[in-house]
Amino acid sequence: MVSDEADTDVHWGGPGPCGRYAHLPRRRSQMTKFIFVTGGVVSSIGKGITAASIGRLLRDRGLKVSLQKIDPYLNVDAGTMNPFQHGEVFVLDDGAETDLDLGHYERFVDVSLTGESNLTTGQVYGAVIRKERAGSFLGKTVQVIPHITDEIKRRILSVPERIGAEVAIVEIGGTVGDIESLPFLEAIRQIKNDIGPENAMYVHVTLIPFVGPRGEAKTKPTQHSTRELRSIGIQPDLLVCRTKSPLTNEMIEKISLFCDVPKRAVIEGRDTHEIYQIPSLFEEQGLAELICGRFSLPMDPTDNEEWEGVMKALKAADGEVKVALVGKYVDLRDAYLSVMEALKHGGLANGCHVDLHWVDSEAVQEQGAEKYLGEVDGVIVPGGFGHRGIEGKVEAIKHARETGLPFFGLCLGLQCAVVEFSRNVCGLKEANSSEFDSATPFPVIDLMESQRGVEDKGGSMRLGGYECRLDPSSTARRAYLQDTVSERHRHRYEVNNRFRDQLEKGGLRLSGISPDGELVEIVELTGLPFFVATQFHPEFKSRPNRAHPLFREFIGSCLNRARGVAG
Repeated sequence: MVSDEADTDVHWGGPGPCGRYAHLPRRRSQMTKFIFVTGGVVSSIGKGITAASIGRLLRDRGLKVSLQKIDPYLNVDAGTMNPFQHGEVFVLDDGAETDLDLGHYERFVDVSLTGESNLTTGQVYGAVIRKERAGSFLGKTVQVIPHITDEIKRRILSVPERIGAEVAIVEIGGTVGDIESLPFLEAIRQIKNDIGPENAMYVHVTLIPFVGPRGEAKTKPTQHSTRELRSIGIQPDLLVCRTKSPLTNEMIEKISLFCDVPKRAVIEGRDTHEIYQIPSLFEEQGLAELICGRFSLPMDPTDNEEWEGVMKALKAADGEVKVALVGKYVDLRDAYLSVMEALKHGGLANGCHVDLHWVDSEAVQEQGAEKYLGEVDGVIVPGGFGHRGIEGKVEAIKHARETGLPFFGLCLGLQCAVVEFSRNVCGLKEANSSEFDSATPFPVIDLMESQRGVEDKGGSMRLGGYECRLDPSSTARRAYLQDTVSERHRHRYEVNNRFRDQLEKGGLRLSGISPDGELVEIVELTGLPFFVATQFHPEFKSRPNRAHPLFREFIGSCLNRARGVAG
């Protein structure tokens, strides 16, 4: 098992918003450079990974980078959206509930972002309407142009200005041609005129499909998508072409000719086995040099030792562990994207691959845990909402506790672990969460006092970073090598303090407590290889270059089991 020593100067979670170059003086003598990333042909084409990879490459050249995702939906944030439609909700330290692409940004660039890095139509229109009601427009007719576009521009320009970024990367969600995206595209068109063409660059991500019986590559969708973008006044400076196979020189020449971009600005976005390979793929094609040359930025030597370390760890991994993820959204794996990545990071830290087995908690509820967990090396129960599949999660945790299978619970996973322990060890047979059974005589999980009577669902949970004090002799303390940590939350329900004494007398260790002593943050069982559950979401702070300590230790325990090593 890999174990790190604590860094006394930097919290394990990362160097913060400005990264490891925060100590360097700003070198810009002119305004921030803006890179706008758009997408065409189909949704989910890889704009987020492209933006994150560009951010990584520029950071490795010592540039200070800001990142922002624009989502054109009318929701104020992603917090109330169904994971089946939108994937996971990624939570930031300040409590913002955001698009999952911000998770890519944080993992690739190793930064901690804030809520202003995710902008939605709901936020923009809400702000403009509030100004109109306050009389801020002096009787003018409020229109999309200029009032909505001005508000969009203000919010885009404010992010890099606040942190003093040299380069701002702004991803426009949706697909070019969507009605919802038009005000944002118009705003970024105007920004180029506002700040000067030497300070703005447009990167367009498109698709090269392979069709027909011979699997022939077609550039026409890229041509049409680029034409659509040009029809609203934006000429892309660089194209990232998603493709399954390498682009031929003939295809590059054709794209260059019909899309009016230089040949060297046609970048191959080839599918890879591992998304963390994308920055290296772009580096080989000179993407960062193109950007720096376009903006006349200093061509500093590339310091990519950290990222190369991630690549070497991926190649060197030779062991394998089988981990069952018992969840209720397993048909849409983006709902657990950060959990998947954090498990992968834990594998890298231990020199092994993680073979993830997707287990529907409803199937466990119907057919028992042994069928699904009998051949794995560990089980993780992630977060979620609602009663569906809960009994399957409880059954999976019972199986892990009784067989010594390494177990890791996240948020709802902790709540289910407390329910299971209360029922089967403490003798509270009808114990439950009041979320799932309002009539339970033993509500071992109950609403936080501050949540009682809350009517607005959006942004009203316990959200963002909160401190947790660790039991000095706990598994968590040995993993973190710190007495106090800060982790990100997203929930309404907590361990009910009325039952804390019974739980502890039964043997459940409450190893992480809020500084005021009121909230249970971590529970553990001693005498087992690994049995830890957290009320927070540690997956949000894990990085490929620095696995979260609890994921690192969980995978280490799974690896011991796979190799037949005791402890």
